[in-house]
Amino acid sequence: MKHFAEKVVVVTGAGIGIGFEICRRFALAGATVALNDIDSAVAVSAVEKINAEVGVESVFSYGLDVADVAAVRTMISQVAERFGRLDVVVANAGITNYGPFLSYSPEAFDRISSVNLRGSYFTAQAAAQTMIEQRSGKAEGGRILLLSSVTGLRAFKNLSAYGMTKAAICHMARALAGELGEHGITVNAIAPGATLTERTLADDPQYERNWAGVTPTGQVGHVEDIANTTLFLASPEARQITGQTIVVDGGWTLSSPLPDEHPEQPEFSSQLR
Repeated sequence: MKHFAEKVVVVTGAGIGIGFEICRRFALAGATVALNDIDSAVAVSAVEKINAEVGVESVFSYGLDVADVAAVRTMISQVAERFGRLDVVVANAGITNYGPFLSYSPEAFDRISSVNLRGSYFTAQAAAQTMIEQRSGKAEGGRILLLSSVTGLRAFKNLSAYGMTKAAICHMARALAGELGEHGITVNAIAPGATLTERTLADDPQYERNWAGVTPTGQVGHVEDIANTTLFLASPEARQITGQTIVVDGGWTLSSPLPDEHPEQPEFSSQLR
């Protein structure tokens, strides 16, 4: 079912995990998709996988770091020029960096802020500017979606800086929605709970068992759960939803219990990258 036929979508941080599945689902729904990743080779590989599944060349790779505002602006401009429009932008790119507050480094703080906050903010800004320019009287001007996290709603040990960036993204959605509504643009955030991805498995090989045990639905989240929410918020059916943070966590934030065996500072996600 080609719900997004003729639509043009940009998804950042989409080489693997949640971003990859969002791109895949948009492509299967008929959209033309610009897939961004900081690693150009990963982006190219992801594009090849999705295009092979879809059967047409509808996904295109853009390798860049979203912390580089000039590069982000160039990408958005190139996408709009190449495909003649821009309908949906998903600011998914983000990094996780565990570290105790008392020893957390300025370098780690600056990096996580640059990617998670500056990257999301200026991706949204470039997208909004382009959507406004192309609107020309259309009732709907576009959709901007930001990826937050339940770590922005609940405090986690060794995740103070990361959680702060994700909490700020919830406010970013509210603030931008207020300014962009008059232009027909909706802005919403999505806050995934425990979701099974390559990164979360690298942090904890027992991730699925550990988090399923403390989630009311009895199962861990999967990337398609986040992708389904993203496509709904990007659809005409969600035209009156804006400035909101949609939590997709199987009910975990109802009481927020932690698994006994989940590592408090996983080795993989504590690396400065």
